[in-house]
Amino acid sequence: MPKQHTYVLGLNVYDHDVSACLLRDGAIAYAISKERITREKHASGFYKEVIDYCLSAEGITLDDVDLVVRNSYILPVPEMEERMLHQDMPGFLPIAERNEAIKHPLFRSKSNNVVSISHHLAHAYSAFAVSPFKDGVVMIVDGVGNYQADAMESYPQDGASPLARESESYYRFDDTKLECLKKVFMEPARGLLSDEFYNMPGLGALYSRVSTYVFGDWNKCGELMGLAPYGRREQVGHLLEMKDGTLHVPFWGEENRQPFVLDSGSWDKSPTMRHWEDIAWRVQDDTENVLLERARWLRETTGAKNLCIAGGVALNCVANGRIAREAGFKNVWIQPAAGDDGIAIGCAYYGWLKILKARRSFVMDHAYVGRRYSDAEVAAALQNFLVRIQVDARRSDNICRDTAKLLADQRVIGWFQDRSEFGPRALGNRSLIADPRKAEMKDILNSRVKHRQAFRPFAPIVLAERMKEIFEGEEDSPYMLIAKPVRPEWRDKIPAIVHVDGSARVQSVREETNPMLYRLLREFEALTGVPVLINTSFNVKGEPIIETPQDAVSCFLTTGIDNLVMHDTLVAKTAMHKVVTPVMTTFGDVATIVSSTTQDGSRGGS
Repeated sequence: MPKQHTYVLGLNVYDHDVSACLLRDGAIAYAISKERITREKHASGFYKEVIDYCLSAEGITLDDVDLVVRNSYILPVPEMEERMLHQDMPGFLPIAERNEAIKHPLFRSKSNNVVSISHHLAHAYSAFAVSPFKDGVVMIVDGVGNYQADAMESYPQDGASPLARESESYYRFDDTKLECLKKVFMEPARGLLSDEFYNMPGLGALYSRVSTYVFGDWNKCGELMGLAPYGRREQVGHLLEMKDGTLHVPFWGEENRQPFVLDSGSWDKSPTMRHWEDIAWRVQDDTENVLLERARWLRETTGAKNLCIAGGVALNCVANGRIAREAGFKNVWIQPAAGDDGIAIGCAYYGWLKILKARRSFVMDHAYVGRRYSDAEVAAALQNFLVRIQVDARRSDNICRDTAKLLADQRVIGWFQDRSEFGPRALGNRSLIADPRKAEMKDILNSRVKHRQAFRPFAPIVLAERMKEIFEGEEDSPYMLIAKPVRPEWRDKIPAIVHVDGSARVQSVREETNPMLYRLLREFEALTGVPVLINTSFNVKGEPIIETPQDAVSCFLTTGIDNLVMHDTLVAKTAMHKVVTPVMTTFGDVATIVSSTTQDGSRGGS
């Protein structure tokens, strides 16, 4: 029987945000991050789970895959795996996964159909190859990429040493052809492990350094962006400067000697808060100005009308908004999985376009690329006896209308629909939804479910055709990656999504890409006159966004979510919930109890 499809598998491996993307004939069939499966935030390590998820969803085996393309930003994958044979590296390959990895056919594979590529090249392919543009330019900025010695593409040399690391890369593309115009490398800094990274003179590295300084975690860059508007202008000296097109990172002076300390008590009551707010403002302002100058240089150098952006810094939606409005490009497209989870997409498309020499024929107009869960799987998640006695689950003839009524009554809704989103943002299929018309809803969400810092804003979803009426700017924002000013006449109507600076991180919703979410917004508008809802990720602080029906039920039972909607099933808590859940929590893990309802106890499968 002849083979029906050509499959390419892209993988981001070993360090944070391990992920997989499976292409079927050049289109994304499935993509998933390991954290969604293992429930460990930014999960690193071996990649078996993400491969199995994609292959099982497609109903194929690894033997059916024509090409595998991988990246690790630390070292080329073959060298990384050679070291793992004789070196204990638990951060990249935990002991529990080691024996399984060594037996896997992709580990240390010598096949010509298993390829390793470099980091910024993968980011670039993740951006332009699935964009709606035939030609344009690409902007890649992140924390740290591969060594100069391992960068694969040709580029204008600038004298960087072999041990310098990728920080910024700029490209021009025409259909499938990609040309590197400029690379910015960071020379190695004196230090040890992460300390070396934090002291590297790069844009993304500096932002991560300030994140660690304020929050004690390099990966709290989103929180840092949210804190920045509370800071006072010009209270802290420049942390980044551009001089004649060259980036300079000034010495980290003694005036910045008030870092986050784990045993210093409550973070939000620290006497250092004023300084942290000021330094957050400074690094955000410096970052925006550097990115704007780079984007303008790219446009002026090439005359391009279309810009694609990826890399971890592309998750900075405030900077993205300024680039879209001020850099002079006609169109700006940002990869929804702009961070390292999106590397899997770039690896897959490098394989499809560069190695297999195939055509570009796919546009990523949505990020809903997880597997579908059946109604039977949704029902099974509610069948355990300890779950059944705590919930009242009923099918609805019009789930959007019924949900809109609950929202208008100030209920917090867990919303589980169709295929999960790929990337760090919940885009309406694994979301917590709420009414934005009262400012106190932000505090309700935080106290009942999210448990986030009070300064962090919640994002709005809006009917795409109404977006310009409510938010300033012409640019579309389907992936919640652009911050827009809320028009003054709307700020008092939807105060729960307005940040302290009057902005909001908008997601526009179209019927053709998410018909269920679109219908919900229309039903809510019919009731309230407001075509906007709060949309935040369906999880609690410190956990990944949910993936399965079992994850949804577990989060629902252990938080203050009022109602759970899964497909057309509307779930409420019974009086027994207050009695049973504390017992479940005391004597077992709620997630394990809920997941035991599936036939084989698995979280995957088709």
